[in-house]
Amino acid sequence: MPEITSVDPRGLRFVASATAATLALVLVAPANLQIALLSLQTLLFALGAFISLQASPWSWLFRTFIRPRIGAPTETEDSRPPRFAQLVGFVFAATGLIAFAVGATTVGLIAVAFAFAAALLNATTGFCLGCEMYLTTRRLAKQLA
Repeated sequence: MPEITSVDPRGLRFVASATAATLALVLVAPANLQIALLSLQTLLFALGAFISLQASPWSWLFRTFIRPRIGAPTETEDSRPPRFAQLVGFVFAATGLIAFAVGATTVGLIAVAFAFAAALLNATTGFCLGCEMYLTTRRLAKQLA
């Protein structure tokens, strides 16, 4: 079970912005570059989901260059919902990567588009679809128990 930590919500939005930018590039890049970019993003999702949110290079950039300039957060968030969101992103990115690899380009583009839409929503509004999925499943599990 992952360690329960608190995270800076501004960092989450920064990571979502970088993720959305990367996935946007995947959607418009030539085929050979799509696989390279999506492989990178799949790895970044895996780091956040399976190791730690802080393991991502995007998180390092935020901690190193941005947070020192904007100061400590006034509030933090539980890391479990964003880690679950990284897992959801990983599933969509891995699906896209596999689809591209076997020649199912349309399926790959659709999977990437879903991940892009979720990352862009988080980056622009702070609404995290994967986080909401986590919270909804937790509430449902409590009701069923």
